Amino acid sequence: MKRLSAWRERLVDFCFPAESDTWLAVLRIGLGVQVVLYALSLRDDWSYLLAGTGHGLISRNLGEAILSLESDLVPRLGWLVTLGTHIGLHEETVLSVAWVCLVASGCGLLMGLASRSAAILAWLFHLCAAKSGGFVSYGVDNFMTIGLFYLMLSPLPDRYSLDWRLRKSRPRDPQLLGFWRRLLQLHLCVIYFFSGLTKCLGTGWWDGSNIWRALIRPPFNIIDPEILIRWKYLFPVAGIFTCLLEIGYPFFIWNSKTRKIWLIGICAMHAGIGLAMGMYLFAFIMIILNLAAFGPGLIRANLRTYQPGTVGRDLWTSGKRAFIWGSVLVRANSHLLSTRRPPLLESVVLKGEPARHARGTDARSSAGDCTSAVNRCGRLFKTARERAD
Repeated sequence: MKRLSAWRERLVDFCFPAESDTWLAVLRIGLGVQVVLYALSLRDDWSYLLAGTGHGLISRNLGEAILSLESDLVPRLGWLVTLGTHIGLHEETVLSVAWVCLVASGCGLLMGLASRSAAILAWLFHLCAAKSGGFVSYGVDNFMTIGLFYLMLSPLPDRYSLDWRLRKSRPRDPQLLGFWRRLLQLHLCVIYFFSGLTKCLGTGWWDGSNIWRALIRPPFNIIDPEILIRWKYLFPVAGIFTCLLEIGYPFFIWNSKTRKIWLIGICAMHAGIGLAMGMYLFAFIMIILNLAAFGPGLIRANLRTYQPGTVGRDLWTSGKRAFIWGSVLVRANSHLLSTRRPPLLESVVLKGEPARHARGTDARSSAGDCTSAVNRCGRLFKTARERAD
């Protein structure tokens, strides 16, 4: 019984930790910026993408009919259009009002004015737009819906909002703040783990071909293909780094010693996706969710541990180690790729030729080459560890 009660107390402490509202402020401000930028990016094409039959790119009625096969209770813009026709409003007017309400709710979140109502309206209008325009929506819409859902249920307002100053309203239970933050943390862990597991099951992320295809596919091909070919040996390194970063997320993000490394790595990964593929809104929402879930306590801990005069030295040491290990990874990858006949990335992706599998004597020679390459990589890593220390 004592052991059972101890486990129960540990479970309650894990699910309901006492938290400040700093993470909630990060989530609210970040989602406010995200909603405003999302609405502004669709300003010119809002009616074109979400109009009914005969007026848009793809009929909204078709998307909502398919949506009805899943459930009739999913919010959609068709409900608002039907309501507007009963009071004499045209479809284009209703869509314009919905866009204005989305922008206004985003501004309300950004300023912290009527935070709860703004979060509910932002979630509702964004979900209606995302579900009615399901043919043109993608991952950013899903993660915006997740973030807004947690935000509207969390104990608003936070201390950095206008509601805190004007209405003098305060959250009553700090453990409730901890509960909703814990749910967001667990949700991100599940997302990253299964995303990384799915990537590991295929070969495209291990040889870098998936990264190549993603970077050359319109409309994400904003980098010159000649530059991509010049840096093709980094694609397997980036693919393996992404797999390990995502599948290790739920194991290393909780440890205080590895949390900073994993948080910086995951944010850098999303920033790289945004810059290399032009998916700025997707990168921004992922960074905001990660910073809100695991950032505030880490930032305060780092500020307490840093002493005056040591920041520059620590940054120099970290930068030197990152440079040494990065150069070692590139050299090790070049050694491994040189043992392939022909290299898988060059044969499959760049030349379009089928990959050839070694058999018989060629297999034994290839195995010997791989063994020697692994030994060379081991010596490189040993030298890098001595230099870094």
